[in-house]
Amino acid sequence: MRVLGLTGGIGMGKSTMAALLRRAGLRVFDADAQVRALQAPHGRALPAIEKLVPGCVRDGVLDRAALRRAALADPAIMRGLEGIVHPLVRVARTRFLQRARRDGCRWVVLDIPLLFETGAERICDKVVVVSAPAAIQRARVLRRGTMTPAQLDAVLARQMPDAARRRRADIVIETGLSRHDTLRQVRRLLHAMHAAGPAALAARRGRPA
Repeated sequence: MRVLGLTGGIGMGKSTMAALLRRAGLRVFDADAQVRALQAPHGRALPAIEKLVPGCVRDGVLDRAALRRAALADPAIMRGLEGIVHPLVRVARTRFLQRARRDGCRWVVLDIPLLFETGAERICDKVVVVSAPAAIQRARVLRRGTMTPAQLDAVLARQMPDAARRRRADIVIETGLSRHDTLRQVRRLLHAMHAAGPAALAARRGRPA
């Protein structure tokens, strides 16, 4: 079984890319979905989060806006939150890979925003970075209405720069043009995944075949 890592900054179109790969029949691990489940009402992460930021959990329900404000205002809280969530996500990821291997999947996708930051690229045979021009990225995020410009700036300041991600990618998918162009790039990626031999991909990542 081969593992495709999928990553990209906020507003770059990674979720759309993951949906396209899922529609093509690939099994996708969604790290963001795992985080949302951990932070859902009475989720496994909530007791530790309440200790980290007292008052942000009420009656088993997380006040996401309050947590976001606290994390953006204090880097120590952000690090603490990552220390709570990341190990739980890794456990879910391991189980996902075990099930996929048991089911005989040829390829699976790890959709992880912090793929490089957490070192998860080491378990990937190939890494795709989804990218768009900064102006388009910014417009997409602000159009959602969930962040102020200042909050977006704070998030971007803590994320790996797009240029750094692109340098470390095996393939870059550009989403700043048309949907048709994005689909064309995805079809090319799927063809390459189907055609490439496992030994060649393993050698690309410096792993034994």
